[in-house]
Amino acid sequence: MSPLTTIGEPGCEYKSQNSRVPGKVAAVGDDKSGRYRYGEVTGSFTIAEILHQPQLWPTSVERVQSARKALPQLTPRKAIVTGAGTSAYVASAIAASLKAGAAIPTTELLSASRDDLDRAVPEFGDGGVLVSIARSGNSPESMAVVDRLGAMYPSVRHLAITCNAEGQLARRPGVQALLLDPRTNDQSLAMTSSFSNLTLAGLSLAHSDQLAAAMDTVCNRAAEVLPNLRKVADELASTAPSRVVILASGSLLALGSEAALKILEMTGGQTVALPESFLGLRHGPMSFLRSNALVLCVASSDPLKRRYEEDLLQELRKKNLGRIVAIAESDFAPGSVDVYAPPIAPNLPDFLRTPFEIPLAQLLAYSLSIRLGLDPDNPSPDGVITRVVQSFRLHEDAAGV
Repeated sequence: MSPLTTIGEPGCEYKSQNSRVPGKVAAVGDDKSGRYRYGEVTGSFTIAEILHQPQLWPTSVERVQSARKALPQLTPRKAIVTGAGTSAYVASAIAASLKAGAAIPTTELLSASRDDLDRAVPEFGDGGVLVSIARSGNSPESMAVVDRLGAMYPSVRHLAITCNAEGQLARRPGVQALLLDPRTNDQSLAMTSSFSNLTLAGLSLAHSDQLAAAMDTVCNRAAEVLPNLRKVADELASTAPSRVVILASGSLLALGSEAALKILEMTGGQTVALPESFLGLRHGPMSFLRSNALVLCVASSDPLKRRYEEDLLQELRKKNLGRIVAIAESDFAPGSVDVYAPPIAPNLPDFLRTPFEIPLAQLLAYSLSIRLGLDPDNPSPDGVITRVVQSFRLHEDAAGV
């Protein structure tokens, strides 16, 4: 096992200079893994995992900083960041912050030919790096892709960022495993804390100093606004929207995709969610909207993007399309927004904001699930979807890889 798997052992606690960051965010009792649970109520794992994120964010940055000298360099045109499902959106958020490579889901790498990959990342085969993202590290694609690309490209290095020290990926020979705090290994079906911390660790590969400098401010802000975000989510869920659109721009698009997936997962598909860019909405997807649909907007921190976003919301208001909720301060799109939700990291560049602005969507998905009579910890009791994707047949291609 790589020595990286010993970096940042459990017990690494964040010592804030400001006492407003609580050690346990409104939680009652610990489970055997040291995770914070509420009382034995429906969705107790999920809500605890959402609300303890500010405590865990600094540990993810710290673990990357501690391992920095041992980590492979992500040089231009030579890196692929990969994962499946939520982990694929993590990969997209990470790749959007890098000049070094591309995000390609494991679900694509599993069947991609060498020609496909050489076109997508031309210099990957010449000493490149495959960065695998995984909560459990036990999904069928995770190991198969490592094996397949290892056979195709013997000189490629393999780095795994994972929440599970006991997973197959973390224990695989030839894979450097950067382990996150075990409390990030969400026990509920849907990934929440796992998503934000895997994203944050990946962003820290190239931006750890900037993120470390922001941790006190971001975590204090999160502790302040999370109770308000929970109230906003409860109120939005009380209207029982059957359609939700999540709008974002640029490097925040992965957040929109993850938000839509959380709503779909936790409501068992009963609430349909569509991620789209602000400017892309006009090109067909606007037909999805109705007057009673929910439009969740993640406002950019970039002034030019914000002007385009505000214009789009003015158009929706004129057309009476959707109830508009903005993760933004109240000076964003005045007269067009119905509900403002306070942002957690408004002063960071967009490519670093994804892990910090996802909690409202997670809380909304949780509240919608409860309102529909489901258990957010397991919103698919009939097994249509599972916490870890079940094994399926893996095919060899003509080259035997």
